[in-house]
Amino acid sequence: MNSEPIIDVIIPAYNEEKSIGHVVNDIPKGLVREIIVVNNASKDRTAEVAKQSGATVIDQPQPGYGNACLKGIEYVASKLKNEQPNIIVFVDGDYSDYPQEMYALVEPILRDDVDMVIGSRALGDLESGSMQPQQIFGNWLATSLIKLFYNYHFTDLGPFRAIKWSKLLEMEMVDRDFGWTVEMQVKAAKMNFKCMEVPVSYRKRIGVSKISGTIRGTVLAGHKILWTIFKLL
Repeated sequence: MNSEPIIDVIIPAYNEEKSIGHVVNDIPKGLVREIIVVNNASKDRTAEVAKQSGATVIDQPQPGYGNACLKGIEYVASKLKNEQPNIIVFVDGDYSDYPQEMYALVEPILRDDVDMVIGSRALGDLESGSMQPQQIFGNWLATSLIKLFYNYHFTDLGPFRAIKWSKLLEMEMVDRDFGWTVEMQVKAAKMNFKCMEVPVSYRKRIGVSKISGTIRGTVLAGHKILWTIFKLL
């Protein structure tokens, strides 16, 4: 990889006006070229705050976590080939992750030619109450199934992750909502990518989770994650 790789960040964001500025401002500016906030049908000032913080803002009016991520990928892919990045980092817009830990995610790619790095909350410093019991169990179940069926060991489906741009394109990601993270990890396993995890810190998010904050969201997310694992067998 180049001695000075190009690193871009994609942040899916839905009604995150209170947190998005913190996320953008905490990203190491000397590390990344462009911070792309995908405004995913927000009804608040998410887009305005993100722009004020220096991010590129693109709109995805169709709701869905995966839809937002796909829109960010589409934006990056529209650039000229020589302007496309070497690495993409995904991080949520709710300020539950610590964006300044981004160095730890990209280092294995730069140093050891790893294809994808997952920020594992299970291995890191998890603030009390930052993850609901159903989230912790769901992550354990999903990663256990990935190990059983695909022989790849993960401890988390954490959204904070880094991946080589070329490998991300090879995956041909399609999930439009809750199955996004597990689709990426299952496809990485099936394609025999070189993957690893690094411990990351995790705190209580700003605002209410759109998934774990409701029973309906939790059930739908759990169903979609399990369905994705079995669909890709």
